[in-house]
Amino acid sequence: MNIFRLLGDLAHLASIFILVHKMHTTRSCRGISFKTQALYVLVFLTRYIDLLYTWISLYNFVMKVFFISSSGYILYLMKYRFRPTHDPSLDTFKVEYLVGPCFALALIFNYRFEVTEILWTFSIYLEAVAIFPQLFMMQRTGEAETITTHYLAALGTYRALYIPNWIYRYFTEGTVDPIAVVAGIVQTGLYLDFFYVYVTKVLQGQKFELPA
Repeated sequence: MNIFRLLGDLAHLASIFILVHKMHTTRSCRGISFKTQALYVLVFLTRYIDLLYTWISLYNFVMKVFFISSSGYILYLMKYRFRPTHDPSLDTFKVEYLVGPCFALALIFNYRFEVTEILWTFSIYLEAVAIFPQLFMMQRTGEAETITTHYLAALGTYRALYIPNWIYRYFTEGTVDPIAVVAGIVQTGLYLDFFYVYVTKVLQGQKFELPA
């Protein structure tokens, strides 16, 4: 554990709290992609399967359980409590274009050809692109509520902070995880356009609108 990893985890927690708070206060899931949230559930379930047979630490255990349960709770809110506020006609990205290739890559590029290792690798690849349906949805509408942009900013910050975490671990521990590093860089890159608009507009008190 180092400061970059801790700050990254805190940013990830913040993104979840912001999203849940947004839905409860507005009693709406408008502007949130159900497909992206479903992909995150799949990411956590396949990555944290080691909860069934490995103990690392109390912190590790609590965080993993929280991410699984909170992502499931978000799906519940969107599917049942606030379902009338979700517009499926805007959330149309075909997730099979993400899940299929990610699983194929996990079968080819992994560290060991074992079920748990393949599932972990699949989760890494899938997390890198899980935000696509949300970004696609925002692209279609051309705008987003401020609270939704705060959620995405926290989520993007979480991934960005893992880059200095990997650099720190390389110089202090001599370890590097090529799969996680490459996927993390790809995922961070997907947020670049969003962060530009977020910094130049939202943080200046303007409405989030994508350039035409």
